[in-house]
Order: sequence, then structure tokens, then C-alpha cells
Amino acid sequence: MHGLGNDFVIIDAREEQTELSAAQVAAIANRHSGIGCDQLIILRPSDTADVRMQIFNADGSEVEACGNAARCVAKLVGNETRIETAGGIIIGNATADGAIVNMGQPRFEWQSIPLAYAMDTLNMPVGWEDLQNPAAVNVGNPHVIFFVDDSAAVELDRLGSMIEVDPLFPDKVNVNVADIQEGRINLRVWERGVGLTRACGTGACATAVAAIKRGLASSPVEVNLPGGTLVIRWSEGENIEMQGPTTYVFAGEADWAEFG
Repeated sequence: MHGLGNDFVIIDAREEQTELSAAQVAAIANRHSGIGCDQLIILRPSDTADVRMQIFNADGSEVEACGNAARCVAKLVGNETRIETAGGIIIGNATADGAIVNMGQPRFEWQSIPLAYAMDTLNMPVGWEDLQNPAAVNVGNPHVIFFVDDSAAVELDRLGSMIEVDPLFPDKVNVNVADIQEGRINLRVWERGVGLTRACGTGACATAVAAIKRGLASSPVEVNLPGGTLVIRWSEGENIEMQGPTTYVFAGEADWAEFG
């Protein structure tokens, strides 16, 4: 499945247990010799929700949250679905062309991002070359957001890989560059462990929240990504709501032991 081009291999292990090593995940995610995906998702039984979603990046690393994957899982399971993730419970509702997902409340404390040391996370006194004074938000996973004049002009493939592993971010970080035109956000995202992606749901949520807190946008706000548009709703003290399409591409079978 994919959400705005952010694509996933989803393994349904709710009835038959499946365990994969990091090497196997990376082999499956390889677009040349595997199936190919940005993230691999394993669905498992949950004691606290309808389903548990385990999320792996293309490099085999496990992460806490993925908004586009949450929409895909909500659409796949159907109706209202409570999804357990390492970042908390997400509630999704299937729509005709996708899903609306309640992503929970954003966190702004420097320890919650996490950062290596204390600072104002809404206006961080740091920068990398022309990318200066970002905001940081945790929406189940850590994001740093730079507001620029032209997001398309940023060398995000180079700067994103640098910022992702900066010691300021002990758990690494997802890097977002955004510009705002007529109240709409144009966004590009470098995902930790993945690289440049056509869409990032948690990145759209984090960027929208940061823009609203800075007074640069108002809710609801459209977030335009290379793969398409998401609508984000958020008010101070409330949960984030994300709405967007999903696409079911194909189903198949594979012998996971043949990978990695």
C-alpha cells in the first residue's frame, strides 16, 4: 500500500507469528533485489487496541510512528480502528478514498523530542548552513522543521543526511523544510533511516503544528508534499487530526527466509 507515494510492505502477522531481522527488513525493502518500500509494517495482535503496528525503516531500524502507514492500516482494517504503536495509541477511521487518523497530542519539551540539552524548541538557536532557527516537535517520533522561502531550492538530500545524525538529536531526527504560500504549506521531508520521501504523515503533522504555533498558518491547513496533499487539524492542547488518501497496490506471498 502507499499513502501519497510513501509506500509500505504490510505483513499481516495477527494470526501467524512473523519475526524478521534488521537485515531481512532491509533486503525486503530494497527496490532492486527485494520487494521495495520506504517502510515495512508488521501487524500483530494487541492487548490494548484492535491491532499493533510495528514499523521498520528501509534500513532495518525500528521507529515509533508513521502517519501514512497508520492511514493505510486504518483503511485496511476498516471502520474505526485503534492502532497500538511504540509512540502510543492512534485512532483511525476509514473514508471512501483513505482515512482520517487521530495522531494524539504533540510534545514540545526538549527532553521529549529528545534533544541533547535544554533549549526553546519553538525557536531553536541552532542552524546548519542556510537552515537556521528551526522548531522541534515530537508526534510519536522526532521532527525538526525549518521554515524557508523556497523549500524546493534546499539541498535536502545533502543537508538532511547531515542533520539526521547530528549529536543534538540522540535518537536521530526527521528533517522537514517548508515554505508557506497563501496559507498552504509546501513540505519536503528527509526521513531518518529512509532518506527523501514523496510524503511523510508525521512530518506533515509536526510541520503544521509548528506553523500554527508560530502564527504562520491556521487550522485546518493543507500540507502539499511531492506525492500529494494532506489536511491537518490542530488546536493548542488538542490532538492532531490528519486526513488523506491511501492506495492498495497489490497482495502476494513470499518466503521471508529467502531475504537477508
